[in-house]
This record gives sequence, structure tokens and C-alpha cells, in this order.
Amino acid sequence: MRLSQMLFVTLRDDPADAEIPSHKLLLRAGYIRRIGSGIYAYLPLMWRVLQKVSQIVRQEMNATGAQECLLPQLQPADLWKESGRWDTYTKAEGIMFSLIDRREQQLGLGPTHEEVITTIARDMIRSYRQLPLHLYQLQTKFRDEIRPRFGLMRGREFIMKDGYSFHVDENSLKETYQDMYQAYSNMLRRSGLAFRAVEADSGAIGGSGSTEFMVLAEAGEDEVLFTEDGKYAANVEKAVSLPADAEPSRFTTYEKRDTPGTETIDKLCQFLKCSPTQVVKNLLYKVVYANDNTLLVLVSIRGDQEINEVKLLNELTKKRDQYGRTSTVLSLTVSDISDQKIWATKSLPIGYIAPDLSSDYIATRNFTRQELQEELKLEIDEIIKDLPLSPSYSLLDIKEAVKNKCNASNLSQQENLFNALKKIRELQLKYPIAMERYIDKTAVELKNFVTGANETGYHVVGANWGEQFQLSENVVDVRKARPGDRALHNPEQTLQSARGIEVGHIFQLGTKYSLSMGASYTNEQGEEKPLFMGCYGVGVSRLAQSAVEQSYDKDGIIWPVAIAPYHAIVTIPNINDAQQVEIAEKLYTELNQAGIETLLDDRDERAGVKFKDADLIGIPYRIVTGRAIANGKVEVVERATRKSQEIVIDEVKSTLKQWIAAAIEVKN
Repeated sequence: MRLSQMLFVTLRDDPADAEIPSHKLLLRAGYIRRIGSGIYAYLPLMWRVLQKVSQIVRQEMNATGAQECLLPQLQPADLWKESGRWDTYTKAEGIMFSLIDRREQQLGLGPTHEEVITTIARDMIRSYRQLPLHLYQLQTKFRDEIRPRFGLMRGREFIMKDGYSFHVDENSLKETYQDMYQAYSNMLRRSGLAFRAVEADSGAIGGSGSTEFMVLAEAGEDEVLFTEDGKYAANVEKAVSLPADAEPSRFTTYEKRDTPGTETIDKLCQFLKCSPTQVVKNLLYKVVYANDNTLLVLVSIRGDQEINEVKLLNELTKKRDQYGRTSTVLSLTVSDISDQKIWATKSLPIGYIAPDLSSDYIATRNFTRQELQEELKLEIDEIIKDLPLSPSYSLLDIKEAVKNKCNASNLSQQENLFNALKKIRELQLKYPIAMERYIDKTAVELKNFVTGANETGYHVVGANWGEQFQLSENVVDVRKARPGDRALHNPEQTLQSARGIEVGHIFQLGTKYSLSMGASYTNEQGEEKPLFMGCYGVGVSRLAQSAVEQSYDKDGIIWPVAIAPYHAIVTIPNINDAQQVEIAEKLYTELNQAGIETLLDDRDERAGVKFKDADLIGIPYRIVTGRAIANGKVEVVERATRKSQEIVIDEVKSTLKQWIAAAIEVKN
């Protein structure tokens, strides 16, 4: 391709809205163009990079026996409601673009395709003879990001490879999972990237286990914890470790102490001259579920540790309501003073809370008939006629009664009932229905510890579980692992930290979707069994930008040879020099015919401008038809090392073929 004929515009200065180096460089070098918040056009150079990444992905997927297909971007909400994820994606995380069509049907633009593929499997897979089956697609996905940033790293529209496998049992699933682990490793190596595979939290997709593939880069949004022996690596959200040993307590008897102005761990330890490892700190969270129930959660943890809110969220998601149902957590926040003004019966002793904080602090509202009549604007006697006679009623009971009435009512009555449900939801969000208590494992074994006294300005010392404080049944691991912690597999190894960009994620879903959506097969014995599933994603556009984030210098991009838009660029320093032009045209033709993808910079620009643009766009090899042609040679500059050498013109083709083959082979 000739640059004079190409849509090619470079910028000398960094765009104001670009934050990280790769974002700045892709914009400056004319690879992408911002169309709107989180929305980018892939320009010709970028599209060639994406095609090369896609080709590597396809080759590795096809080599495992996976079959390519294409699934719809527009998905009916009913499928997501079947799986139970509609609320998660439209309310809790709020990342799905949802809409209502002219037929009043709810639809979503797919951020992922588990529901669609499970529907296909449910309709088409009948027998164990059809299994295992692995389907994948390369597709544009959509996420309604709250704060799109970093260019293609966190956009609202992106290109992704997502695959889904179906199996008769867990063993078959694990075989494909291992195949994908190897295939993903191959994809990243072939793309010329330094990466690390790490244990990960499965998040809203779910399943029993997952692995993330992180491209190592300082601008990575994720923190990775790993050991130098190579036997452990995990996203900090998932990571586990051994905390430092607790120091022996200096307190031997239980007593209440006056501790004014010690609302933080540091101040408390300075005042009492004790170690934070002998303190039990207690944090109060407010949790809102998709069923509109609001709970308070008191978490007790050792004073020198932090709470990993992803781990806590996973524990809270397991909780079942009084009807035996689990519900999506919409929000998890530390309860603050403005929030407490609504539901607290009296001022909470913030900074001095004990593990046995009384539920009396919570105004768990029950409503009388008159209050319900005023709040809901309904004939309340008709609503509660099937409930046990009581002077007051909980919001949860009233909500179920209104729902039942709504289902049995005609259309003219339903509008008032829907308004009542909306009002009940508003009341539920204001008033927690109960307090749950969780204790982290780091606090369980402490003896003679220090903790709050449930009174501002006071703590207790020398406290013990089973004596002054009852040990909660909810003993959990919700501590945040951190650099310097000892590793579980070998306490002599300590956790190190690195930043990473997640470009791939593989999941063992098990029967999560097949059970909720009724996807089954018939086994050899004629029994109907749920399908075991796996899913496997690679961010194609994110991978391309992460390559830039990992490899650049002050002058521009340094593309790995395997995914560079072109292998070489022939630069004519003086377009008015007939000999320079003639040799450049000859090399341009010969190299392309030999399979060496080559650009020709034939623009009428100064040599310095051309050299700067060549560095900026990051083509691996630059061939300059300058002064060396007087000796029958051209200058060849390697972009990655800046190494320059003069090569005989007739040997350029063979030399470049050798270099390119070697560069790609090293990564394979």
C-alpha cells in the first residue's frame, strides 16, 4: 500500500482525553478515531492488526476442533430472566444496553452470549453421541460502561472471541478447559506478548473455577499476585495467602478502657501500645438485593487486614431469603452517617463498634394497617386478608401479598398495584430488615484481643470468643491478600505484585446455565442429565491495544512482528530523486510479491517527517533508499532495537524473510 493513497493522518501532540500511552499512540498514529464516549472507528492500519490477531485466534481455536458460528447481537430479555442474570446486568452492574421494541418486548445488546448458546443447545442437543461440542464466534460486543476510558481497553463496543463448550460430565469439561488454557497461551505467545495466567474470580458469569490471561503492563487495571517459583498466580480479587502471624496479646484480663480519640486502628494501637494483629475491627456494610431487601452486614476481621469486597460479595450472594431463594446483590457499600440517619434508632459508635453490635440499632419497620393505607394508597384490608391477623406487618409480607393480588387482578386494578410495589421498594431500600454477622478467619483464633465497646470513646481489652463475644456461624475468608504475604503452597515463598491487562478469561461453568434454562441430554442409560458447560473469551481489540501498552518508546509504537499491520516500510527520503524512487518502487514490488507485507512512503514530505511517522506507527523494519544506494545498498532499521545496517539491495528480500521468520518462530 502507498501512503500517498492511504487514509493516513498522524498527530504530533497527545489528545487531551487520552490517559495511558497506548491510547495516546493509537490516536496519534492514525489507528483509531474517537466517534463518541467509548466508541471508536478502526481505521485501515488498525483493521489490519485486528485481522491478524483474529487469524491467530481462529487458527488456535480450529486446531482444538472448535467450530466457528455467528450469534445474534440482539437478545430477548426472557432468556436472561431464565438464567437469572437480567437483574445483574441491567441493575446491579448495569452494563447491558437494554431497550424495548415497538412490540413492547424487552431486548438487550449482548455483552456475552451464554443464554443464547444455551438456548441453541437446549433445542438441538439430544444425545450423548453429540457431545462434546464446542462453538465459538468473533463478534462485536456491547457494555454500557459507567466511565469508558483508556481507548479500546474499556470501551462500550469491542471485538471479542467467545466460545462455549458442552459436555456429558465434569471430566470432559476439564479436558476442554485444559485445551483452552493451552490454546490461549499459544495465542498470546504467537502475538508476541509477555503474559501470566492467573486464578480469577468468576464474577457475574459464574461457575466453579476460572483463569484470566493477563498481559503484563504498568498501566494494567488489575493487580496480579504471584510467587517467584511460578507455582502460584492470581488476580488480587481471588488471591489467597497466609497472613503474618499475630503477635501475643499484652492483655491478660478482660476490662473496658477509656480510649478517647481512637476511632482508627493506628490511633488505637498507639494509645494502648498494642499490635494491630491483636485488634478485632468491625465494619458495617449495607447490602441491597435485587428482590429489594436491604440488609446490614457486620464483618469482623483482624485489625491489620483489609476486607476484599469481591470475596464478601460472593459470600453474600449465597444467602437465601425466607422463601429459600437466592438473589443478586445490587450494591455493597460501607454504611455511612447519612444512610444511618434513616434507619438507626440511635447514633452508632462509629470507630468503636464491637462484634456484638445490637440489632436494636436498626429500625426494622413493621407497618400498621393505617400506615400501609397512607403509604400505599390501597384498600389494605383486601390485600392482607390472607395474612395472619397482626397489629403490624413486615414489608416483605406485604410485598408478596401485593404481588399475588397483582397477578390475580384485571388491568384496570394493576396500575395502582404496580405503584404500590414501587412504593414498597422505596421503603425496603430505606429500612434494613435484619443484621447479619460475618467473621473473617484471621479474627477467629485471636485470644485476649482488643475491640470496640459499642460506646464512643471506649474499647475493651483481653476479650475472647465464647466468653465475652459469641463466635458467628458465618466464618469466612474475606481478607485481601497483599504483596509480602506468605504463599499457601510454600510459606517460604512470598507474594509479589505486578500490574496486568486482562485479555482472556476461561470458565468452568458446570451446570449453572443448563439447570436454570433446562438444557439437557440423554445418556447411554437413557437418563436425562444436565449439560456441563465451559465458556472462553478473548478480547481481540483489547489484546491489540495491550500489545502497544507493553511495547512502545518515546517515539511511538513497537509492534510485535506477528501482528504488525505491515512487516516493512520503504521510505523515499527525496521524492524528486529518480534513482531513490526507482529503487524504492522495485523493492516495494519485490517484497510484496515475496509475501513481505510492505508499505511505500511515497508522500511529498521532508525525510524527517517520514522517519518520525515510521517510528510512530511502529512498522518492524524501515528500508531507506538514501545515500547508501550509491554503493548498491539501502539502510535497514529495526524498529524494536533501532539497530541500523546497510544491506545490498538484491539481498534485502532474503534478509527480511529470514528476520521475519525468526521473529515469529521465537514466539511460537
